[in-house]
Amino acid sequence: MNKINIIILRELTTRVKKKSFIVMTILMPFLMVLLVMAPVLLGQITGDNQERIAVIDQTGKYAECLKSNKEYVFVRYDKMEASLKSDTTDITAILTITADLAENPKAATLSSSKEMQLSAVSYIENALGEQVRREKMASYNIPNLDAILDEMDQGFTLNTVRWDADGNESESSGALSLGVGFLFTFLIYTFVLSYGGMVMSGVMEEKTNRIMEIMVSSVSPFQMMMGKIIGVALVGFVQIAIWAVMFAALSSGAMYLLGSSASEAVQMAASPDVQSPLAAASADTSGFGGADFANVAALFGSIPIAELCIMFVLMFIGGYLLYASFFAAVGASVNTTEDSSQFTLPVMIVIVFGMYAAIGSQGNTDGPLAFWSSLFPLTSPIVMMVRIPFGVPLWQEVLSLVLLYGTAIGMVWMAGRIYRVGILMYGKKPTFKDLLKWLTYR
Repeated sequence: MNKINIIILRELTTRVKKKSFIVMTILMPFLMVLLVMAPVLLGQITGDNQERIAVIDQTGKYAECLKSNKEYVFVRYDKMEASLKSDTTDITAILTITADLAENPKAATLSSSKEMQLSAVSYIENALGEQVRREKMASYNIPNLDAILDEMDQGFTLNTVRWDADGNESESSGALSLGVGFLFTFLIYTFVLSYGGMVMSGVMEEKTNRIMEIMVSSVSPFQMMMGKIIGVALVGFVQIAIWAVMFAALSSGAMYLLGSSASEAVQMAASPDVQSPLAAASADTSGFGGADFANVAALFGSIPIAELCIMFVLMFIGGYLLYASFFAAVGASVNTTEDSSQFTLPVMIVIVFGMYAAIGSQGNTDGPLAFWSSLFPLTSPIVMMVRIPFGVPLWQEVLSLVLLYGTAIGMVWMAGRIYRVGILMYGKKPTFKDLLKWLTYR
């Protein structure tokens, strides 16, 4: 055990002192906060140039419904003019309406010298579609139609509440729960791949430099493998702990500084006079279903944060042991990165499938895909984290952990037998048949 501790300490100190580790540890929280806050900041930036769109409405019924805003200016023309398509024109596009759209929906055409932006097309479609809808409703001669349509157009937001075992209720948000679950899922997915790959590259480097031949004279191959796996895991936990503290501090500061401006941006987006319908539609889903930034903290109370953190640690350790031992065995078996691809590709496919299963389960976290993927050991560390915020029975969590750690122990045993033979094998590129033979060597 003392020899394993020496290897663990060597791996930990060597990697923590590397410039790449220090730089990434410091920069990553800033990059993550910037990644989260950038859409809020960019969403408040509006271009200074307005696109001018010519409207030739031969029916005289639809030009009024096309309102100019900060993005688009609609200019009316009685007929097509050659100057509208000249090289010196400031007109971006020409909207031509030749007949009643209620009777002929194909009577509207938007032409331009280049492909139009989807936001512009959507704005015009929504405006004309609303006018056509009102015309069709008006044909039924319903009294007070405008007031009725205005009432029908009012938005609706469903309040969601969760109750605990004592019957106490608290406001909840499925979008926030899903976001938190995906955050933990992404962390496990990223760290298992990166730190597992770190184990493989470290073993391959030491094998290539023939350091292994010196080390195996003092420690057993299994002790060396476990020391390297645990050492890299500790490096990961140190990095995660630093990131968590920095990310929490930076996020709190960013939310405090941007909270008021972001709320103003949402209110501005909701105003039809200054923004397009696409922006107004996005405002309906801003702030996790209508909640402002002040209420987000309260919504976190409905999420089982403690359960998430405990399961994250357990799933991370189990998933890391499972994949790191495999990567260690592969690193000991091959001599170059190119040779490792035939062994790592099947496992990479399984990991990527787990990520896609997590994404595919967001609409139904209790469905068959989510259930079986959260129990299957190779994908459970990734998928289970998405399900927990929505409530998972204790027996499913326990069963998932038992299967995961049972498989991880089995993988560590197999990796140890492959590792002890592979670290001293040079030159020949091993095959799957060779690996099976190494498992049976005594």
